[in-house]
Amino acid sequence: MAGLSKGTPVPTEIRLHRKSGFLEIAFSDGKRFRLSCEFLRVYSPSAEVRGHGPGQEVLQAGKQGVTVNHIEPVGNYAVQLVFSDGHHTGLYSWDLLYDYGLNQDEMWQRYLERMAAAGMSRAPVATPRASPGRHGPE
Repeated sequence: MAGLSKGTPVPTEIRLHRKSGFLEIAFSDGKRFRLSCEFLRVYSPSAEVRGHGPGQEVLQAGKQGVTVNHIEPVGNYAVQLVFSDGHHTGLYSWDLLYDYGLNQDEMWQRYLERMAAAGMSRAPVATPRASPGRHGPE
C-alpha cells in the first residue's frame, strides 16, 4: 500500500505512550486517535498476519501486553513499528492508520469475536522453564 490516497489527512503528531501501551496520532483534519499497541499488532498489515490473499489471515493470539519498542519513519507516507514480541514487518501507511482510527471499535469487536470462536486467548502463553536445582527424575 505505497503512497497515499488523494486527500488523506496526514499525521501532525505521533506519540507513543509506553506505560499505557497506546500510540496517539493527530491528523491534519483535527482528528486524533489512540490505538493500543495490541490492536496495531493483531491488525499488522504484514503478510505474516494478513496472508497473501483473502481468507489467508492469521488470527493473532497471545498479544495482550505487547508494546511498541520503536517507530521507524518510511518516506513521508508510513511508519514501521517494532513490537516487543519481535514482529517488525508491515508498513502502517497514513491511509491505514486513519482507517484504523475511524474503525477501531468495530475492528476490535470483530477480533474478540474471532478469538472467542476459535477458543483462543489474548493472554500471552507462558513459556515453560526448568525448575532450578532439578535435573531429571528423582
